[in-house]
Amino acid sequence: MIVITNPIAIANETNTIQALFECGLELLHVRKPNYSVEELRLFLSKVNPEFRSRLVLHQQHQVANEFGIHRIHFTESARAALDLESKDNNDGFIKSTSIHTMANFNQLDSCFEYAFLSPIYQSISKPDYKSDLDAEKAIAERTNFKTKIVALGGISIENIAKTYQLGFDDLALLGSIWNSNQPIQNFKICQKIAHLY
Repeated sequence: MIVITNPIAIANETNTIQALFECGLELLHVRKPNYSVEELRLFLSKVNPEFRSRLVLHQQHQVANEFGIHRIHFTESARAALDLESKDNNDGFIKSTSIHTMANFNQLDSCFEYAFLSPIYQSISKPDYKSDLDAEKAIAERTNFKTKIVALGGISIENIAKTYQLGFDDLALLGSIWNSNQPIQNFKICQKIAHLY
């Protein structure tokens, strides 16, 4: 199971991140689109070094090596600009990306370990971001089995089991963690359900 940071800073964020890792969080996607390089460096410096290998950078990939981060994420627009034939493709980083249609997922280059398909359900963190995706139909159209498919958007305690039953390889949490008064407790419940699959 994956957690994505809130795009903006929130109270006790790094303490919550530390607690999530201590509870067994596998990967944390650091998505801070408006952070400068220095703001991101400050944020990353507050993450316990023993957990930095579990971080995935969405922006400012150039600071990854500095913090011992081996995973980088590409948005759709960044992926379009990525030269998959270049030597940079074999840079030692584990790559992930975001997609919004199964057609795009099926066409992904094999250099991506996994991809977020979103939004699966109505977003928790963005109430106006509704899903037009028929997840069951999308999964039935899957032809790419080299890349793992990760459900994102509206994932909550109530629909985790259904999401795995649809055939997703994994899922990512954002609003169900950061929009909660009890993020750690929510994570533990989600994790318990996920471990059944």
